[in-house]
Amino acid sequence: MVSKQLEEAKVKLYQKKDRTQAIVISGVIAFVILFLIAVLNLINPAGTGFFALRPPDPAEQLTPWQLALTRFLTWMTFAVIALVAPYGFFLGKKQRDIKAIERRLPDFLRDVAEAGRFGMTLAEAIVVSSSGRYGTLTPEIKKMAAQINWGVPATEALRLFSERVKTPMVGRVVSIIVKSSDAGGDVADVLTMVSHDAKETQLTEDERRITMSTYIAVIYISFLVFIVTIWILNATFLPKMREASSSLGASSGGGGLSAGQSPLAQDLPSVIFNIKIAFFIAVFVHGLGDGILAGVLDNGKIPNGLKHSVTMLLIAVIGFQFI
Repeated sequence: MVSKQLEEAKVKLYQKKDRTQAIVISGVIAFVILFLIAVLNLINPAGTGFFALRPPDPAEQLTPWQLALTRFLTWMTFAVIALVAPYGFFLGKKQRDIKAIERRLPDFLRDVAEAGRFGMTLAEAIVVSSSGRYGTLTPEIKKMAAQINWGVPATEALRLFSERVKTPMVGRVVSIIVKSSDAGGDVADVLTMVSHDAKETQLTEDERRITMSTYIAVIYISFLVFIVTIWILNATFLPKMREASSSLGASSGGGGLSAGQSPLAQDLPSVIFNIKIAFFIAVFVHGLGDGILAGVLDNGKIPNGLKHSVTMLLIAVIGFQFI
């Protein structure tokens, strides 16, 4: 009975709750709510005017349908942001924690190797080293030490640690240590070698990350340049189109049309609106795609780019409120 209770306590100790599913569900719920707001703005713009982010500009001469479409696209963008933001930032935090663990892993392996050179077994060396300070890695080491004190073999405790962290580096290091321990070799020398290899791998990864950060910065700069270009076109080119249309309408005052009411002048507000919608869709695709590309350049994984996509989409939505 006592052994069964200890076994249950041991399992509870090394189990780690995975909040990924809850984060994804919260993002889906937020997406559904904001999508409903977007649909309400599309089908009933007059009744949902309080959902508008900014009042319409009278100079734009928007029809009710155009105003509804503008609000729909804006809130649809917020819905996409709400869908990907929780998982993107949660994954980013999770990866930062894992990187912090990997950063201190060589120090822990070096201390275990030093303890092993004094004649301690692998299990004893882990327990003794658990009293050290290794930042984010410290709680995981204390879990291993507690499991060993309860009678769990050191190799099994290391395997459980690898399952909790789940990174290629930790998996490779634990696999080497376990095989060396099972073979009966000098574990202290193996730990020293593995510690040095892990440190070299981290230095190589840091160099790659510094190099890739330059390309990520280029992606952000190109996106901002795209936004500024659209702003310049809206501030200079589109007003000139209105002026040219008014001048053309005034010069062709005969022919059954009053001054300023030429077919070109009548269609111009719709043309300008279509241009702005095309700009917005282009920026949306640009921001979503560039963010994913930045994540791939960062660590080779698409989900890591979701946080970059969220940042770019927020910049796009806020920027278009002033265009």
